[in-house]
Amino acid sequence: MPSTDYPFRKKPVFKVLKTDDSFKFKNLPEPTGLYPYRLNIENIVKPPQKTKLTFHMAGDTGSIYESLVQNVISGEMAKQVTQETSEQDKPLFLYHLGDVVYKYGEAENYYQQFFKPFQVYPAPIFAIAGNHDSDINPESEPYESLNAFKQVFCDSESKFVAFDTDKCRKSMVQPNIYWTLETPLANFIGLHSNVPKFGAITEEQRAWFIDELKNAATQQPKKVLIICVHHAPYSADTNHGSSLAMIEFFGKAFEETGIKPDLVFSGHVHNYQRFNKTYPDGKVVPHVVSGAGGYHELHSIAPLNSPDFPDTSPLFDSVTLEKYAVGQHGFLRVAIEKQQSNYLIKVQYFTIPGINDLNEQSTASLFDEFEVVVNS
Repeated sequence: MPSTDYPFRKKPVFKVLKTDDSFKFKNLPEPTGLYPYRLNIENIVKPPQKTKLTFHMAGDTGSIYESLVQNVISGEMAKQVTQETSEQDKPLFLYHLGDVVYKYGEAENYYQQFFKPFQVYPAPIFAIAGNHDSDINPESEPYESLNAFKQVFCDSESKFVAFDTDKCRKSMVQPNIYWTLETPLANFIGLHSNVPKFGAITEEQRAWFIDELKNAATQQPKKVLIICVHHAPYSADTNHGSSLAMIEFFGKAFEETGIKPDLVFSGHVHNYQRFNKTYPDGKVVPHVVSGAGGYHELHSIAPLNSPDFPDTSPLFDSVTLEKYAVGQHGFLRVAIEKQQSNYLIKVQYFTIPGINDLNEQSTASLFDEFEVVVNS
């Protein structure tokens, strides 16, 4: 089983010793599609029915050292697609939570870190970009931030990518770096949180996000609302800790609109953490960190009562850490089912053996699962 101190650590933390790297912010490329940057799932793949949607999620799958981890993760997700006998339970796609390619999102590294390990995955892959996908290698020939990511995921038409040696996967046609995936049962608002360690959102993107929240609230019949952002608002790890920038961004947006999501998914932190945030109106929103998708370095959880990782901020009063896993890589499987008067969302987190016990025959095991009920 993954290493865990649960239930002793119950709160996220802020990291005290941190440097200001706001200078790393990168301007965003031009959109491929038209505002408001929405993509209907049925333009990519037809859901087998409109009463249940099953899909995968994983973050930080890129790896410059341990390709075995990537191969086992992608292979185990692929088996859940190919070996599932029920069409409605078969995962329809993978939604990537960022950091597809380390360390600078360069085109020359996409084959080894993305195309090759995900050859076996038989379903479409959508993505938001992580900080490493967006950064620029200062030692390389000059290139623009997100050039390669845009060619792979935000193409104007689906075609083979020049730097995919085996030509096994065509480009995705997401309309922008930040965008909304529309499905019959849920809308996925995908944000771009840029390069700095704790994330940054432009004013233009903020205005778009407000509009997308309002749009989601007007859709009838009501859908599940899922927000995906690479930088995790809440974390109890020792490498990053929580992001004050993301906490404040979401807090102000939800207060301004009166609209809150049903789930928030993030990567960035290389472990699994599940938080519940209770809002003043009583709504409980799970915030899930799934950033152990392949990168070799995993992040530990902060010890209790450490002055370097305080958990006493009033911003954490309504947030509880329900469960976490460190020391092993993993991925999410999510199922949304339309019932008579509500939606039932079942979230499962699978882990693979630690690197010392890992081999090509390793399989994934269920570590955590929880359910969310959303009134329709």
